Amino acid sequence: METRVAVMSIIVENTNSIETLNATLHEYRNYIIGRMGLPYHQKNINIISIALDAPQDVISALSGRIGNLEGVSVTIAFSK
Repeated sequence: METRVAVMSIIVENTNSIETLNATLHEYRNYIIGRMGLPYHQKNINIISIALDAPQDVISALSGRIGNLEGVSVTIAFSK
């Protein structure tokens, strides 16, 4: 199956969702190239960037699961 490279940007405003988010990312670990997380204490949020190499439907499924978490926003940028 053809894969695409993408960067997923995640902003976590509800810290109660972090455990579920991390468990979800662990399920997709085989597709994750790298991950960077930044706590932004002044705004009480966490900013996470995930680099992925996966089939588009897998990236979309992951994005959907993350986007359904309470207080979590997600966007994706795909390579051409």
